[in-house]
Amino acid sequence: MSRNFKMVSNIVFGKNSFKQLNDILEQQRKNSDSWIVFVTDDVFKGKELEKRLPLQNQDMLLWVNVDKEPTTNYVDKLTQKIKDFKSYSPSGVIGIGGGSAMDLAKAVSLMLTNSGLSQEYQGWDLIKNPGIYHLAIPTLSGTGAEVSRTAVLTGPEKKLGLNSDYTVFDQIILDPNLLKTVPKNQYFYTGMDCYIHCIESLSGTFLNQFSKSYGEKALELCRDVFLKNDSNKDEKLMMASYFGGMSIAYSQVGACHALSYGLSYVLGTHHGIGCCIVFDYLEEFYPKGVKEFREMMKIANIQLPRNLVKNLDKEKLEKMITTALNLEPLWENCLGKNWKNIMTKDKAKSLFLQM
Repeated sequence: MSRNFKMVSNIVFGKNSFKQLNDILEQQRKNSDSWIVFVTDDVFKGKELEKRLPLQNQDMLLWVNVDKEPTTNYVDKLTQKIKDFKSYSPSGVIGIGGGSAMDLAKAVSLMLTNSGLSQEYQGWDLIKNPGIYHLAIPTLSGTGAEVSRTAVLTGPEKKLGLNSDYTVFDQIILDPNLLKTVPKNQYFYTGMDCYIHCIESLSGTFLNQFSKSYGEKALELCRDVFLKNDSNKDEKLMMASYFGGMSIAYSQVGACHALSYGLSYVLGTHHGIGCCIVFDYLEEFYPKGVKEFREMMKIANIQLPRNLVKNLDKEKLEKMITTALNLEPLWENCLGKNWKNIMTKDKAKSLFLQM
């Protein structure tokens, strides 16, 4: 049976489109008491972007720190801060930043309308009620968080997203000018997240013409950015992120993302660099992709960290393996229904020990 999945309903794309944020938010301000929460990466505190936010007196500027991967505990604390700010709900939640900041915005939007703790909703289609209107403005491109149906969170027992049609943003603003100040290494790591999305989607058993069409275009754009250093690279990477996210929306990612979740859960490795570390050891599964990835690394002069797992104690290594192997849809997409006979615990262990 074909899936009926939610897509972002409103999109603005183009240089300087950030300027349209105020006009868009005015449509959500139904009366003089309406207020908006700006969930903003604290890297922009005191920077030019902060001055450009269309804040009104009643609004809440909620700085978020994403030095570490987002956790369910952090989401619950942020949600409580918003509830304590006013006695009634905001009219909108705006996520400004990279994938982690956008995921935090998604998560608090949902937790404002769903009772309990966010860890209770880690999984597929567990959210019961639609969230508060939420809008994303990515300042990094590659994760696809701006179009995905998940808010990836690390909980007390697992790293797993709040996967739901309700998670999808209502509106996104894609302004390539916001990528101008991204540090070189960060630009590469988040861009490679998109590239790896495409490789995993296009070689997976869940592949269909919908995901194939988006994935192929995203891959073409990634090659323009990281192999040809195209003069329009910021615009192209922003669209690659969008298309890559759409590709996996109707298919799935694979081995790299499953293993990177294990790496992140135990070591706290950020998602983009974690995917790069893992992908470099997956030539067995994605030979052409890994070869091209290494070429991109060479062009960008990227040196990845090594020997992260070599001296890890037995308990932590076991947790890393369990976290990765629990992501069954990812492994089925990569290896087929018989994946458990291929990706055994010993096989996963041997891969991790190389990293």
